[in-house]
Amino acid sequence: MRSFNLSVVLPAKEEAHNLTRLLEEIAQAVPHTQSVEVIVVDDGSCDDTREQVLALAPALPFTCRLLCHASCCGQSAAVYTGVQAANGQWIVTMDADGQNDPADIQQLIELAEKQDEAHFCIIGHRQKRKDTRWKLIQSRIANSVRQWALHDDTPDTGCGIKLLPAATFKSLPYFDHMHRYIPALVKRLGGKVLTVPVNHRPRVSGESKYTAGNRGWAGVLDIIGVRWLMHRSHFIQATEKTPPQSSQH
Repeated sequence: MRSFNLSVVLPAKEEAHNLTRLLEEIAQAVPHTQSVEVIVVDDGSCDDTREQVLALAPALPFTCRLLCHASCCGQSAAVYTGVQAANGQWIVTMDADGQNDPADIQQLIELAEKQDEAHFCIIGHRQKRKDTRWKLIQSRIANSVRQWALHDDTPDTGCGIKLLPAATFKSLPYFDHMHRYIPALVKRLGGKVLTVPVNHRPRVSGESKYTAGNRGWAGVLDIIGVRWLMHRSHFIQATEKTPPQSSQH
């Protein structure tokens, strides 16, 4: 199995019209493309997402892989599928709608190179968000409630662009909507959460898969569950003791 320095995971649901531009921008943004893999996880799309990726992949300067769900399983499931299949030392996730800017990947890498901790999460904080006023209000309320309940050290947990060590990402528990609570789950491991300002762009094509209805009560229940999980965590430290070496005379 080939190893890479960086894996970029793109959960995609009917993003055929956005992926061409996004994959080309990733090719321009990431250094040393020969040590990078991009994994597109098609979450049961009904458009040409799969065909688009397969057509583009041979011409890209990095390894581009396509994983397909048989039916729509949700964004968290798509992230989980991509992360578990990734072969990189670090894993970056991005939304496939093109609103995250691949140019921000470099600053995440530079910050990751300075970390000594085994577990950490570097997550973007979207500046001048290009979303509707109603969506911004929803996010502001959700972020306030989540920070109060979980103390996860991030003002924008809904930002899709983030970087984690592969070992950290692969060890996180999976559940529906878990992608919204990655900083809190990293803190549960005793890790550090770092936030960096990132660009946010308008969606060029398609529409958001989220509404107030499918985020509201589910979000409340998720926060309760994650809070319980964090309070049930215990860190055990153990060292191995060996008998002293006998001296030879």
